[in-house]
Amino acid sequence: MEDQLWLHDALVFLIVAGVVVPIFHRFRLGTVLGFIVAGVVVGPFGFGRLQFDVPLISHLVIGEPEQVEPFAEFGVVFLLFVLGLELSFARLWEMKRYVLGVGTFQVVLTMMLVAVAAALLGQPGPVAIVVGLALALSSTAIVMQLLVEERRLASPTGRVSLSVLLMQDLMVVPALIIVSLMSDPDGDILREVGIALVEAAVAVTAILLLGRFVLRPLLRQAALTGSRELIMAIVLLAVVAAAIGTDAAGLSAELGAFLAGLLLAESEYRHQIEVDLDPFKGLLLGLFFTTVGMSIDLAVVADLILWIVPAVLGLVALKAAVTFVSARMFGVPLATAAEAAILLSQAGEFGFVVFALARSDGLLPAGTSQFLIVVVSLTMAMTPLLARMSRTVGRRLETVENDAITPGREPLALDGHVVIGGFGRVGRTIARVLEAENVPYVALDQDARLVGQERKAGRLIYFGDAGREEILDRAGADRARAFIVTVDSPHNAELMVRAACRRRPNAPVYARARDADHARALRRLGAEAVVPEAVEGSLQLAGRVLAGLGYPDDAVSRRVEQEREQELLKLEAEEG
Repeated sequence: MEDQLWLHDALVFLIVAGVVVPIFHRFRLGTVLGFIVAGVVVGPFGFGRLQFDVPLISHLVIGEPEQVEPFAEFGVVFLLFVLGLELSFARLWEMKRYVLGVGTFQVVLTMMLVAVAAALLGQPGPVAIVVGLALALSSTAIVMQLLVEERRLASPTGRVSLSVLLMQDLMVVPALIIVSLMSDPDGDILREVGIALVEAAVAVTAILLLGRFVLRPLLRQAALTGSRELIMAIVLLAVVAAAIGTDAAGLSAELGAFLAGLLLAESEYRHQIEVDLDPFKGLLLGLFFTTVGMSIDLAVVADLILWIVPAVLGLVALKAAVTFVSARMFGVPLATAAEAAILLSQAGEFGFVVFALARSDGLLPAGTSQFLIVVVSLTMAMTPLLARMSRTVGRRLETVENDAITPGREPLALDGHVVIGGFGRVGRTIARVLEAENVPYVALDQDARLVGQERKAGRLIYFGDAGREEILDRAGADRARAFIVTVDSPHNAELMVRAACRRRPNAPVYARARDADHARALRRLGAEAVVPEAVEGSLQLAGRVLAGLGYPDDAVSRRVEQEREQELLKLEAEEG
């Protein structure tokens, strides 16, 4: 019977994932919000309330949410492992100022202010401290998934957010110790803290040593067999073992998975591992977000709406303000600080753990615990909307120390130049070609560090959003000879094409597209020439293959050019 229940819950989840989530994605509301709303609907407080009155509905409800929670936690574990793969110890060391500075200040100050607010609202001292500890931390799972979906993890906002979240994960141990000690006031605080720190240090050291001297040699041996399944089995074992190790030491399981990812970040297997794990990570993360939705009791929300709304808005405002101040204190640019502050203003999944522990120890009354769980769940559900708001606020505060282009500045004294939107690898390559041919250009990018580096190298580049018409005005759009769109984000590319065509209708717009569908969208917006990455990459590869097979260079060039023309004609025909 239990097996049938598990299969039933799995079927309901897969149906939800296949129906509700695509709808939210279609309207650009994000998959995270889609899973959370789906959880509300199929959970015990949604359709679950009606299943006894309407038995047919029981087939559309996840019967026992607690049964799927262990699988949901694996989604978060795999997310942190993949994030570790995308970093390295060297890059992490570069972020130490943000981790130790912004992260520490944000956690401590938020905890104190939330505890004071709870005490002023009449909560006893121990309860106020528990509330402060639980609500000080943000949701690693939701924030990181949103940054990954939007390809912003490597952006300044992504780096600051990740730094703060890493410090918050490190604060899990002290927070749990404090809660336990408050339930046992006679305990030896120094002894408990000392033991916890030693256990944590031993666990982290063991993971690092085993990873370097055992995991990598094992993977090399597995690679010699040619079995991808064996490699994946070893990786899964490493992730789970690292997660269990840090969890047993009182740290979060996610931190162990993150360390395992860091160990493999510089190995030759990282890309294959990342690709193989991605589908499982996405599905399990979706299950986690669904369980968050299941914890939202709509009846409690309705009964306590006059208390819940101020609590949710007040918590979000307080956390955003503290994170913003913390970031600015440690030199984070204004726009980045504001964007990260809003993005990290929700409470996190750790709150559920603290409230459960405090309630079992008799520190937290049942009614207060349920109220706080609803508050945490609602702030987490708001995160996709907060992410949108953060991007809007960030664009409006684009003022950077290294000479940002802003709407209020005088236009640049250029004429007959090219405007390049986005200065990543593609943008820099185009810039080198233009420099070699003595074609003047001005570049725009939203990565403050990149802008600073390129300006030191003597390039005419400014911090600014190329998708805003007033920013293009400052870059001399009305006198530009052409526009080149190289930004990674398809949405941002569409914004720049639209803005450039409005500001300078007679100037050609050349754009980089992700695929054929994106290319058609850019052509419809007015781009004169669009190069789909997938098409151009395949043509380059085909040319190399023909050359390697001994075909003459002119024959190779002719064939590649013919295929390119065929692809362009196909695009134009499909547009027509």
